[in-house]
Amino acid sequence: MPFRSLFIALSWMCVLLNPCQSQEEHDDKPNIVLIVVDDLGIGDLGCFGNDTIRTPNIDHLAREGVKLNHHISAAPMCTPSRAAFLTGRYPIRSGMVSDTDNRVIITLGAPAGLPHNETTFAALLKKQGYTTAVIGKWHQGLHCQSRHDQCHHPSHYGFDYFYGMPFTLIDPCWPDPSRDTELAIGSKVWFCVQLVAIAVLTLTLAKLCHLISLPWSLILFMILFIFLLGYFWFSSYTSALYWDCLLMREHDITEQPMKAERAGSIMVKEAISFMERHREGPFLLVYSFLHVHVPLPTTTEFIGTSKHGLYGDNVQEMDSMVGKILDAIDDFGLKNHTLVYLTSDHGGHLEAHVGHSQRGGWNGIYKGGKGMAGWEGGIRVPGLVRWPGRLPAGKVIEEPTSLMDMFPTLAAVSGTFGAKATKSILAVWKVHYVTPVFQPPGAHACYETIYCPCSGNLVTYHDPPLLFDITRDPSESTPLTRDTEPSFDVVIQTVANAVKEHKRSIIPVQHQLTSLNYDNLWLKPCCGVFPFCLCDTEGGTSAAGA
Repeated sequence: MPFRSLFIALSWMCVLLNPCQSQEEHDDKPNIVLIVVDDLGIGDLGCFGNDTIRTPNIDHLAREGVKLNHHISAAPMCTPSRAAFLTGRYPIRSGMVSDTDNRVIITLGAPAGLPHNETTFAALLKKQGYTTAVIGKWHQGLHCQSRHDQCHHPSHYGFDYFYGMPFTLIDPCWPDPSRDTELAIGSKVWFCVQLVAIAVLTLTLAKLCHLISLPWSLILFMILFIFLLGYFWFSSYTSALYWDCLLMREHDITEQPMKAERAGSIMVKEAISFMERHREGPFLLVYSFLHVHVPLPTTTEFIGTSKHGLYGDNVQEMDSMVGKILDAIDDFGLKNHTLVYLTSDHGGHLEAHVGHSQRGGWNGIYKGGKGMAGWEGGIRVPGLVRWPGRLPAGKVIEEPTSLMDMFPTLAAVSGTFGAKATKSILAVWKVHYVTPVFQPPGAHACYETIYCPCSGNLVTYHDPPLLFDITRDPSESTPLTRDTEPSFDVVIQTVANAVKEHKRSIIPVQHQLTSLNYDNLWLKPCCGVFPFCLCDTEGGTSAAGA
C-alpha cells in the first residue's frame, strides 16, 4: 500500500470548504449520492484524459464539481476496497483480508463477510436522520450459518433499503441462457413434489390410523422419489449462474438466476424511485454499479457504439446511466442540496481479455492494475465531487485523498462531528517492499495467472525497498536510489518506523477471506424451497416457492 502516514487527510471536504463549517452554521443536511463504478480505470474517462471513449455525463459532473487527481482506494480488489470505503478503516483492521490467493469473497455460499462490530457511514448517517439505501453490487457477504439468516445483509450495516446483487458479476452471469422453459418446468416440478409430499403425509397418517392397508415400501418409494427428484434437479444446475448471479429486493430474491443485461436499467429505475420517494430528505444513496466488471453485460442499444469493443460499449452505457441519475436529481429540484460523489473501487483489470480483445480498463499513465498490490494503476481511481454553492466548480485538487476519507467527510457534512484537514508535504513518497512478477517476461501484467499473486514465487521482495516520489514520477518508472535522492535513507527509515507503528496498532481479528472463504452448499441462496430455486419476479414469471 502507498505510504499515507505522511499525508492523511481526515476529511478532504474540509480542504475544499476551508474551513469546515460546523453543524450550527449549516443546519440543513445535504442529500448524499455516492456512485461507485466497478473496475473502472482512471484512464477510461474523458475528464481524466481519455479522448476515445465518450463519457459526456461524467465529464459534465467534473466541470460542475471538484476533481480529485490523486484519489486512491485502500486495496486493488473489490471486497477489501469496499469494506474500507464503508468503514473508513483499512481492511486489515476489520479482517476483510486474506492469507491466500482468494482476496475477495468467492461465492454467496461462503460465510465470510463484514463483521457486525464495524460501523459504516450509513449507520452513522442513519443516526443523523438520513434514510439510507444501497442499490447495486454489495460483495460484503450474505449468510453465516444458514441460507436464511442473511447475517451480512446491508440492513445490518445501516442501510434501510437494498436492491441489487449481493455478490458480484462473474463470467457465467452473461450471456445468460433463455430460462423461460426452465422457469416453467421448475414450477411444474415443484407442484409435483408438493403433491407427492401431501400424498406421503396423507397415506402415512391413514396407515397409522389403520384406515387403509398398504405396504410401507410404497410410502418409502414415494419419499425416495422426492429426494431423487431434488438431487437430479440440483445436479442439473451446478453452474455458478444459478447460485451466485441473482438479484434481491430487500431480503427477497427477485431473480435467480438474474438477467444481467437488464439488471443495470432496473437498478437505475430503483435509484430514481428511491430519490423520488425521499426527495424531502435527507437521504443517502449508494449507487454501486455492476458496470464495468467482466463479463460486461451490455444492452443492444450500446453494443458497437465505441472504438474499444465491448469494454468501451459498457463504459459508455455506464456513463449514460450516470446521466439518468444526475438528471433525476435535477428534475426533483435537488441539485443544489445534494452532494454527489463518483469513484471506482480500484483500477482497471488489465488481464481481462478474450483472445486479442481487451475486456478490462485502462489506467492511463499509472503502472499496473487490479490485484497488483500497491502499484499505482491498481489503486489510483477517479474522484469527482459536486455540491453546488458549497464546492467551487472546476476546481482540481492535487492533494492525496482516499475512498476511506468518505467516512469522516460524511460525518462532517451531516453534523456528527467537525474535522480539520491535514495538508501533505511537497513530496509524496511511496515504498514497495514486495512487487508482483509480471508474466510472461516483458509483460506489464500477470496474464498467465489472470491476477497477480501477493506471495510465493511470483513476487519479488526488495531490500532495500523500492522508493518513488509520486509527485515527480507518478508512473513509478524510475526507483530512487541513494545516489539520486539525498533523502533516501531518511525516507526509508521513516517509512519503516511508520510500518512498525502501524503493525503495532493492529488488533488481530479473524481474516474473513481466508478461513471463512469457502463454498458451503447449505448457505447457497434460494428463492424457493431448496433445491427448486428458479424465479423471476421482475419478468412477471415466478417459479416454485418464489
